[in-house]
Amino acid sequence: MTVRSTGRKLSFEILSSLEDDSLPPIPRSSSDPISGNDSAESSPKRRRHRKKKKKKHNKVETIPENGDPQFTSMEDPSWASCDEGERSIFENRLNYFGGGGGGSTVVTQTVQHNGFSFGKLRQRNVNGSSIDSTNDERSSETLASDKKSYVEEVSSSENLPFEEVQNQFPRSETNGNVVVTRLDTESSLDWKQLMADDPDFLSAETRSPMKYFTGEIYGGVSLRSTVASGNDVERERIYDMIFRLPWRCEVLLHTGFFVCVNSFLSLLTVMPIRVLLTFWDAFKHRQLRRPSSSELSDLACFLVLASGTILLGRTDISLIYHMIRGQSTIKLYVVYNILEIFDRLCQSFCGDVFGALFSSAAGLAVSPPEKLRFCAWRFVSDLALTMVASILHSFILLAQAITLSTCIVAHNNALLALLVSNNFAEIKSSVFKRFSKDNIHGLVYADAIERFHISAFLVSVLAQNILEAEGPWLGNFIYNATMVFFCEMMIDIIKHSFLAKFNGIRPIAYSEFLQALCEQTLNIRPEDRKTNLTFVPIAPACVVIRVLTPVYAAHLPCSPLPWRVMWMVFLFVITCIMLTSLKVLIGMGLRKHATWYINRCRRRNSSHLHND
Repeated sequence: MTVRSTGRKLSFEILSSLEDDSLPPIPRSSSDPISGNDSAESSPKRRRHRKKKKKKHNKVETIPENGDPQFTSMEDPSWASCDEGERSIFENRLNYFGGGGGGSTVVTQTVQHNGFSFGKLRQRNVNGSSIDSTNDERSSETLASDKKSYVEEVSSSENLPFEEVQNQFPRSETNGNVVVTRLDTESSLDWKQLMADDPDFLSAETRSPMKYFTGEIYGGVSLRSTVASGNDVERERIYDMIFRLPWRCEVLLHTGFFVCVNSFLSLLTVMPIRVLLTFWDAFKHRQLRRPSSSELSDLACFLVLASGTILLGRTDISLIYHMIRGQSTIKLYVVYNILEIFDRLCQSFCGDVFGALFSSAAGLAVSPPEKLRFCAWRFVSDLALTMVASILHSFILLAQAITLSTCIVAHNNALLALLVSNNFAEIKSSVFKRFSKDNIHGLVYADAIERFHISAFLVSVLAQNILEAEGPWLGNFIYNATMVFFCEMMIDIIKHSFLAKFNGIRPIAYSEFLQALCEQTLNIRPEDRKTNLTFVPIAPACVVIRVLTPVYAAHLPCSPLPWRVMWMVFLFVITCIMLTSLKVLIGMGLRKHATWYINRCRRRNSSHLHND
């Protein structure tokens, strides 16, 4: 109990048995809150007064087995029979706990039962400077009630063993600076009462096997212990994962694929025409003027594409093909995965450097004359960096296309092993991780770009079959290409379905992704780069031009040079017309689809977007 600073101060504690002779006497400290002031002002007279108080009030109350309290004085013969050590220890402790200014009364109770001593109960009344009779009456009533309850507890456990009697006494627990007393109730220790309240408390081994098996039969669902019962929300989640989400995911992936195809065709058709118009305008006006930012950007893209095509043209594809074909299946899988990783890295880096190049072009177009030199050097440095990154990306894509072609041409199921290992490694690396909604948005765009790259690889495989294959090869190529696309589609469906399940993504999110892609197609919010599909088609264009050029050269007639030039111009014009027609068809189709979908989303409530 804490000692209060004013009024009457009470202390009611349980002391341990005083039969241990090894305990040293407890010295009195000058910092004792009760006797600190007296010790500071101690005098022989005051010490004699304290001794008289001790002799007057130190009485021991003993509770025998019959429960009647008896008070025993210090001058009792039984007290005198104690040896000198016990008496000194007891007196020192009385001096320590009972000494103080003003006067103190110490009453010690010795609790005994069946010959065992359970400690001593001591009450100390410390009289302060002001003594209130109300506090005296309250403390005496509290002491009487405590004595009565304690005697009843001891008398009720008269016929019980010592261990159970000892367990009935209070046990103290320390919670910070407060001592909390916890009592074990009799009902919590009653085993028969526990078995009557819970008859199934016993384990299955102590019950009858037939009763156990009968209880399992009539107990309800047989898998109730390992499978939780579902609800309508869980049922909707299952059907979202199986039916609704795959459909929206495939619509989004196909739209992203055609957006990449449209950008690829724009690079091959629109960009050269814009560059030619820029030079024609400069030649027509017979004067040099500062080009605009768009003209500088088109000129930079044309230079990067031309340099990449020329350098790839100097590469011996057959040598790389035979080097890769001589490797084992496991090494093909390792090479393809390494190239795919570098493809993702280069794709992200190329997007950043092209953005920096276009920014430098815009700065050069509007720069003042005093900063023209600085902006020009900045544009040239960004152009050089972009050229190096694009050429490196082109070589990586070419090696990846040759690896896939090697697996398709091989007759030892290398393609199947490559697809299985690569696709399931992709599932393992993405499905069991936590993704936010924005991360899944970017992952869908990456899958759409990957499908376009696979299409470019299959074009290179087709070109190689046209040049080198013998016998009927078209049916085998169509079968392998279909298997590659089908595996890629199934892997994307499985991956996004479980990603949505594990991350709590609703199918409506994929409709929102499609809406953002349609807005990007219509240039409604091109400044929001977080929801934009970033794709640089220069590296795939370099690879496609490199693998198709030998096909055109192989089908030119063996005629004099003028006829060969005419055939080259004719094939070039036919190819440009075909690519331009395809560009117009895909571009107009994308814009019509984007306009229809955005108007539909605006008419409907956002909660009904998933009802496609």
